[in-house]
Amino acid sequence: MTTTPLADSTVAVLGGTSGIGLATALAAAEAGAHVHVVSSRESSVSRALAALPETAHGSLADLSSPDAVRSALDAIGTIDHLVFTAGEPLTIMPVLEMDLGRAHAFFELRFFSALAAVQAALPQLRDGGSITLTTGTAFHRPGAGWSVAAGITGAVIGTTRALAVELGPRLRVNAVSPGFVRSPLWDSMPDADREAMYAAAGAAAPLGRVAEVADVAAAYLYCMTQHFATGTVVTVDGGSLLV
Repeated sequence: MTTTPLADSTVAVLGGTSGIGLATALAAAEAGAHVHVVSSRESSVSRALAALPETAHGSLADLSSPDAVRSALDAIGTIDHLVFTAGEPLTIMPVLEMDLGRAHAFFELRFFSALAAVQAALPQLRDGGSITLTTGTAFHRPGAGWSVAAGITGAVIGTTRALAVELGPRLRVNAVSPGFVRSPLWDSMPDADREAMYAAAGAAAPLGRVAEVADVAAAYLYCMTQHFATGTVVTVDGGSLLV
């Protein structure tokens, strides 16, 4: 029987109950990992566990609370790979109209909660393991109104590189940078508007389509299994940054 690099490893996916996170959890489980998903919503945990193999586990924790995240990770025990994919849709926020409280909330979940999760997981992470964070392409090509999104994604990229230096050689730290992804993250949009957004973004990319969550999940598995990659940001955008 052929084994995979993730066979019998323990993978914790924070935000792993929907979209990219769930796709990553599914891919890791299919590769033989013992998967634990953590979400702030009980209904999301239940739906994810219904989709995942019976060997998977789920935990409810407020991902914006460092104490809650620490408790959830403590309950898992030893971890080989930590993945942070939690986030909500980042809206366009022109600076003159910006709600600074809302901007702070975006940073709180997507950046500071990720950093808190890393801090909490360090005692449980096995030597030779990995941490994979989530950024985005707004840092590289921001549009008008994207100062908050560009700031968050840039902060995650910088932190990924700094942590790779600080935590090596014991741990590897990488990030995945998706472009437009067909994901439940956009479900709050009217159907017609959402499909028009996908069509426009896909038409502008060299590959002619937006990503599916499985496309992006493969990048997280790469970060977990490529043992000579650290401080790396894997961009999965269909080539959209090239045009």
